[in-house]
Amino acid sequence: MSVDSPAAEPVSRAQKLQLAAVMAAAALLYTAHSLLRFRNFEAKGYDLGIFDQAVRQYALFKPPIVPVKGVDFHLLGDHFHPIIAALAPLYWVWPDPRMLNLAMIVLLVSSALPVYLFARGHLGHRGGLLTASALLLWWPFQAMVNWDFHEVAFGVPLMAWIIWAFERRRHWLVVGLAMPLLLVREDMGVTVLAVGIVMAIHRQWAKAALLAVAGVGGYLVTTSVLIPLFAPPEAMSYWQYTALGPTAGAAIVFMLSHPLRTVALLFNHELKVLLWLMSFVPLALLPFFSPYVILGAPILLSRLFNDRLNTWAPVYQYDAILAPILIMAAVHVLSKIIRRTGRTGLRVGAPAYLLGLALVCTLFIHAVFPFGRTVTGQNWAMPDVAQAQQRAVDRIPNGVCVEAADTAVPHLVDRTYVGLHGDIGDDLSSWMIIDFNAEELGGWDPLTPDQALERARGLGFEVVTEDDHGIWVLRRDIPVDPVCAAYLPYD
Repeated sequence: MSVDSPAAEPVSRAQKLQLAAVMAAAALLYTAHSLLRFRNFEAKGYDLGIFDQAVRQYALFKPPIVPVKGVDFHLLGDHFHPIIAALAPLYWVWPDPRMLNLAMIVLLVSSALPVYLFARGHLGHRGGLLTASALLLWWPFQAMVNWDFHEVAFGVPLMAWIIWAFERRRHWLVVGLAMPLLLVREDMGVTVLAVGIVMAIHRQWAKAALLAVAGVGGYLVTTSVLIPLFAPPEAMSYWQYTALGPTAGAAIVFMLSHPLRTVALLFNHELKVLLWLMSFVPLALLPFFSPYVILGAPILLSRLFNDRLNTWAPVYQYDAILAPILIMAAVHVLSKIIRRTGRTGLRVGAPAYLLGLALVCTLFIHAVFPFGRTVTGQNWAMPDVAQAQQRAVDRIPNGVCVEAADTAVPHLVDRTYVGLHGDIGDDLSSWMIIDFNAEELGGWDPLTPDQALERARGLGFEVVTEDDHGIWVLRRDIPVDPVCAAYLPYD
């Protein structure tokens, strides 16, 4: 970066206000969409209910036992994300699952600051402001807000600041920013290793070695020691690249023995192809020519080399951490093109195109840009089914054990011991909510509504309200179990 680059000039007060206005507008849109989702019973036990129960327990100075995952299920035995405990003080202010979504919105919107500073250094203020605006309206951020809280939200601003610090040659700051990634999720150790690879490209050998050791060591410790310490005997495998083999050794053998088949696995499903297209084509494939793309490689490849279809679909939270990486990598390459070709109009034209594309898609492609439902007013009115769900939730007393449909769980976590149908055993629950509008009721091995009703009748439940827009409430007369009574300080 040259001394006469835009980054060498201090950010003026007017520029700060313009960036603040963009971030405030995005936060307002995110918040409106999130609150409407919650009110309309679109938020789910997976993941909002799970993280609410965990953070709520942290706020009570208790271990993160999460009934949505099962009786006595310690969430650190599912994924290693102790960083979410940092949100516990927020629950001393407002103990509500929507608080997690507000915290996530702050994390996402704050990512615009390092992206703006980075892009400003390459494209000037207007280019930087447009780039930050495009990021905030880009589909991965919309998808994450539309899916509610997830621990990966902590990694989004961290990755953006890491790239900014690389660009400013503040290499120790890069190390300091990378280390907290180990607390975000167990597989972030591989991303820390990727940060080390980029550090090696910058010829900071000692720091690169430190990051490599920390990344590999962190991954091994969390997956081999810490998670098994808390996990139940039937815990899931934490090897991410399952399409290559059941273990790292098997995956290496497969890749060396079948290189072409390995590459083919990256494109062997229409959802994988769609993910590639949506991630790189709007950015004109520019990220591929920047070393910063290496930072996103472990995250992207762990999904494409996984055999779970859900990890490929571009509608979940997984892409949010990739968004700043790919956009900043594209800006990095774009600035080189501008310097070599003299096409200075691209400083504003390229980010303006990306923002324009995001705006158009938000208005017309709601399946991938779900904010369009809020922008166009499609979700402003509370549906009849959501009103019926609210009536069902209102019938549930405080302090009882409940089995509920996935969409009812977030509305019960603050005052009941609530789990999904069949996931908290047969002896605890005295109330149930069954949603016959859903094909399945949530969880790893979800029941259908008919299966849940058959099970309820077999356990002695009787119908309290039937077919209120497909929402049934059932009850059986048993005492509140001490497991449920001791879970929360019920009023």
